[in-house]
Amino acid sequence: MLSQSGRRAALRVALRAAALGTAGAAAAGLTAACGPGRPATASSGSTPGPARPAQAAPAAAPRRFAGQPVEIGHGPRDRPRVALTFHGNGDPAIARAVLAAAEKGGARVTVLAIGSWLDAHPELARRILDGGHELGNHTQRHLAINEMSEAEAYAEITGCAQRLKRLTGSIGTWFRPSQTRYATPLVQKLAQRAGYPHVLSYDVDSLDFTSPGAAAVIRTVTGTIRPGSVVSLHFGYADTVDAMPPLLEELARRELRAVTTTELLTP
Repeated sequence: MLSQSGRRAALRVALRAAALGTAGAAAAGLTAACGPGRPATASSGSTPGPARPAQAAPAAAPRRFAGQPVEIGHGPRDRPRVALTFHGNGDPAIARAVLAAAEKGGARVTVLAIGSWLDAHPELARRILDGGHELGNHTQRHLAINEMSEAEAYAEITGCAQRLKRLTGSIGTWFRPSQTRYATPLVQKLAQRAGYPHVLSYDVDSLDFTSPGAAAVIRTVTGTIRPGSVVSLHFGYADTVDAMPPLLEELARRELRAVTTTELLTP
């Protein structure tokens, strides 16, 4: 039986956890999309604060995969694995719902987080990693990086990398350019300079950021996915949450396992 001082300490921990959960669910997120003309902007109710370091072991660092190009669009086609990759942005409550749905379906995913989103919701970095997923870099402000000068583009990559490092002890496992499917040679070079051996693209675009409805998201993904595919999805859209359970069921029916991108590429 806990002593009176022990009960008071436990109550303080419970109240602190409840306050953090309420604040995260209520905080306004950033809009998420990598289509043209859809930069992420902070909502009127959200004021990004300084990133807070998570008290845990450092997260995984980027790896160089021998035989793979600088820009990777898919993994090996001869193994029954696929990677579901999410642009880390939007309402944190929806992000948590997507992660919970993935975990319930036995999937591990890759989240490419926007730095300003991490500023607003730093606790989500550890939530992603604690769920067995991996975390990467999707630039600091989600602007059209291929159209930037060298200095501006490098600042976008390193700005997010610094936040990831502060929160997790690592710059993240992957870099994905913002508002584009493919990086220019310059952006590829800058990503490598920042510490990312590869740039992560994809071969299946779910188009979930257009809010077409969960059924349309499922049709789009299942119509083109195959072994080795890297699928582009987004946090911040209710359609994506609704699509996750039936999508994972269909992948299981096809005997395709949803793994992190690092797992996808690891022999």
